[in-house]
Amino acid sequence: MPAPRLRTAAVAASLAFTAVSLGACGQESVSAPRAPAVATSAPDAGGMAALTAAAKKEGALNTIALPSDWANYGALIDGFEKKYGIKVSVENPEGTSQDEINALKEHRSGGHAPDVIDVGDPFARSAAQQGLLAPYKVAAWDEIPKEQKDPKGRWTNNYGGYVSIGCDAKRVKTCPSTFDDLRKPEYKGKVTLNGDPTKSGSAFAGVWAAALANGGSFDDIQPGIDFFAELAKSGNFIPVESTPATIENGTTPISIDWDFLNLGYADEFRDKGADVDWRTAIPFDGSFAQYYASGVNKDAPHPAAARLWQEYVFSPEGQNIRLRAYARPVLMDAMKEDGTLDKAAAENLPTVEGTPTFPTEAQRDKARETVNRNWAKAVTG
Repeated sequence: MPAPRLRTAAVAASLAFTAVSLGACGQESVSAPRAPAVATSAPDAGGMAALTAAAKKEGALNTIALPSDWANYGALIDGFEKKYGIKVSVENPEGTSQDEINALKEHRSGGHAPDVIDVGDPFARSAAQQGLLAPYKVAAWDEIPKEQKDPKGRWTNNYGGYVSIGCDAKRVKTCPSTFDDLRKPEYKGKVTLNGDPTKSGSAFAGVWAAALANGGSFDDIQPGIDFFAELAKSGNFIPVESTPATIENGTTPISIDWDFLNLGYADEFRDKGADVDWRTAIPFDGSFAQYYASGVNKDAPHPAAARLWQEYVFSPEGQNIRLRAYARPVLMDAMKEDGTLDKAAAENLPTVEGTPTFPTEAQRDKARETVNRNWAKAVTG
């Protein structure tokens, strides 16, 4: 998942750096800062020092659906709180991408709305189309591939991974390595997804990967739905959301999920001494990669903290924290080039073949419509 050269943001930006940033992004001069709620970049808010001071004054950041073991969010939150002294709250940690969008649409008052979201790429595009996100361009904006960001800055992809098959080798005699393997009778009652694909970005990606493995394409996700309908009919697929708890208790011994999650679960089980031998395979017959996007609520109750959070998760520190949990940062190649990449963490990533390609916005919209229309009937009969 390639990315171009990274430019880091300095807290006390020099005049030369400010001039380059403003010329590249077309922002207003730092001599006339705008309020954080309408600022579209750190220079637009008066510079990083001013944005940081405003965020510290707010003193809080509301997040939603960020479990600590997902792409190292526990370490990211700890790092942000320690660096800036801003308290981060997490609503509904096990929520879905759709739950996050629903929370934005509620337009909550009293400071209870989420300040930022982290959702699957298709859900981010949907939120932008619905007018729920504020435009904001981080310091590394110009270095992020154009296909991984909204031109207006309403969402920006931050990290990603590949669809993988996780398996408990203590409960499954021979772990599957391809989607075709999952048809075998020996996997009856064992195959799961991480959620409902009409609501969950990871489950949606699992269906699309299955489509690619069964004659589908970016233009046709229906074969993926048909595949899970087949598995449901044979009894292999069970509609139970896979989590570390269900894996540990044996309910979901095979889980189709992101590689960074399955690999992280293996570390988690090993560290706690759980009776689980969790293994991860990236299926060659349905190779599918996707990024997760970050965005700022246009009605964020803590607008400065929301924008400072964006700067943090796109900084070398934030991107390396992702990498240490096997999530591929959007700026990974750039960091490798300028020497800021955690090389040891990068070497721990599983090897994949070829260069990933990504569906267009029109293809994503079509796929979501198809899944929303056909999924429930297909898997429940």
